Amino acid sequence: MKQHVIVFLPAHNEERAIGEVIRKIPRNFLSNITVSVLVIDDGSTDRTVEVAKEAGADYIYSFEENQGLGAAVRKGLSHSVELGADIGVMLDADNEYPAWQLPELIEPLLRGESDYVMGSRFKGTIDGMRIHRRLGNYCFTFLQSLLLQTWIRDGQSGMRAFSKQAMIHGEIIHDYNYAQVLTLNLVRKGFRVREIPITYQVRSSGESYIKFKAYLTSVIPAIIKEMSRPVKKVKIDYKAHRYPKDEWQYTYPEKSI
Repeated sequence: MKQHVIVFLPAHNEERAIGEVIRKIPRNFLSNITVSVLVIDDGSTDRTVEVAKEAGADYIYSFEENQGLGAAVRKGLSHSVELGADIGVMLDADNEYPAWQLPELIEPLLRGESDYVMGSRFKGTIDGMRIHRRLGNYCFTFLQSLLLQTWIRDGQSGMRAFSKQAMIHGEIIHDYNYAQVLTLNLVRKGFRVREIPITYQVRSSGESYIKFKAYLTSVIPAIIKEMSRPVKKVKIDYKAHRYPKDEWQYTYPEKSI
């Protein structure tokens, strides 16, 4: 049975990077896998939408005003389901993350080994990452690991894959950011999380969504709120996306596309 993978990119004023990111996304690496690209335009005031269309984006959803990264990812998950996605992949539009590693990212889902996969820079490469970002990532990821009693290496990754059930049941309870609360929510509901090593590259253009002071004042209360509220375990279909073992041999995409 053919499976539809939708790669959604939350984007706010990323005209200088988003075209290259979209062109790097592998489209044809396994038979019976169709890949589409959805851009969630978070109130951009530059040419983000035009550049994305020129680069081959299949779908565009635009907010009239900037809503925040959490709101953009929430819409990416729900709209991917509405568009018929079997698997959703979230990818930052800033070209820091290796779009060409998409096959590796979704492999644990296709093998039936995971429902939620995060690309880990700390299991791969973090050359060029500023020290304050490393320290902040270490602290928040350690906090996540303690709360979940599950070891996580990169809780702030901007490259993640979701089963259809994970997309439907994943809740993001605030608009500013999604990273911690979404993982806490999915793991508490019983979804299996896994990390794969990815190659990090330093942002060369644009401006990050995240500001350190706002991150601290917004994310900590959201973590407390998420962990304080009850959630129901989900009955998970562990075979929903399993790909035939004898057909598992993808054509590895060029890194330099």
